This record gives sequence, structure tokens and C-alpha cells, in this order.
Amino acid sequence: MNKEKRHQFYQRLQELDPHPTTELEYTTPFELLAAVLLSAQATDVGVNKATRKLFPVANTPATILALGQEGLEAYIATIGLYRSKAKHLLETCRILLEKHDGAVPQDREALEALPGVGRKTANVVMNTAFGHATIAVDTHIFRVANRTGLAPGKDVRVVEDKLMKVTPLEFRQDAHHWLILHGRYVCKARRPECWRCVVNDLCDFKPKELTPPKGR
Repeated sequence: MNKEKRHQFYQRLQELDPHPTTELEYTTPFELLAAVLLSAQATDVGVNKATRKLFPVANTPATILALGQEGLEAYIATIGLYRSKAKHLLETCRILLEKHDGAVPQDREALEALPGVGRKTANVVMNTAFGHATIAVDTHIFRVANRTGLAPGKDVRVVEDKLMKVTPLEFRQDAHHWLILHGRYVCKARRPECWRCVVNDLCDFKPKELTPPKGR
């Protein structure tokens, strides 16, 4: 995809959704960090169901730490891998209290030093909570970047670096959300819904279905 097409690609996604954001429900940077930690290999819908019960009771490092392992597990047991996630979240709370006065750090190095926080999670928190122009490459973004030809790469880091390089600065802040939502609801893994895609003429994907299947 050339420079002109990439600009059109993002411009159309912007026109469709001028102010995109995460579908995880949160009100503070810590709630977002906790929700993203819980969202690994889980849906945002499933995480939101759990945090709607958890956050009114405990939504700070101190109050979650006070729940303990069993107490926290009781709130998040509907989420996959909940035992290990509870352990990571509790340890993260301890570190935040001991090293950061209970606040979520904004820099990548400090975020990635937290248990269960990798580059993708750090990028989400930096972008969504603190307004940094980062792009967190999940399975949806990896698929969209490769399938469309926007920023093809063999692994997530290569795709992230390419996206940061080729995404125009004016779109970089929101690119992460546009690409995730596009991959989640339109450019789906098994059967991309090309017939309702606003960028289908810019996309490199060859076997496009431009006519919706019967019943759609």
C-alpha cells in the first residue's frame, strides 16, 4: 500500500469513527491497566462483566491487594486463566504501591517491569490512559496490517515498527483503536466482510467478497 492509499485508509476510518476508544470499561489509568491485564486471551465483553462487579468494590492497588488471591479470584473466575491473572494483578499492585506510590507509571520500561505486562499491554496503557501515540499490535491489528498490505510483517514487533513508520502523524494517536475495531467487526479472521468495508478498494486482499452472502 503506497503513501496516498495509507492516508485514504486512515481518513476513511476516521470519518467512520472520529473518536475511537477501547471497549474495555474503565475510569482511571489503574482500572485500565487491570482490565488489560485481565483481557489476555479473553474478550472485552467478558472482562467488562467481571470488572463491573470488581471495580465498585476494589479499584485501586491497595483495595485489590486487600482482597487477596482467593478474594480477587471470586470476582474474575469467569475469565480464562483467572488464577494466574489474579496472581499477576496482585503482584502488580504490590509493585505500584512500593515503587510508584500507587500510581500507574507512564514510561514503557516501568510498565513492562510489572508482572503480566508486555509490550502490547504497555502500549495500550500509554496510548489510551496517557495519550501517547503508540500502536499495540494484537491479533486483529496483525491480521489487518498483513491482509490489507498496510504494514505487512512476519511478527507483531515488525508490524508495530512498520505501522509507526508508515502511519501519518495526524492519525497515529487513534490508529490502534481504528485497526482493532476494523479487525474485530469487519476484517474478521475467518471471513472478512469486504462487502461493507469502507477501505476495500485500497486493500491488497485478493479473494474479496463484494456481494454479501444471502441472509446478510
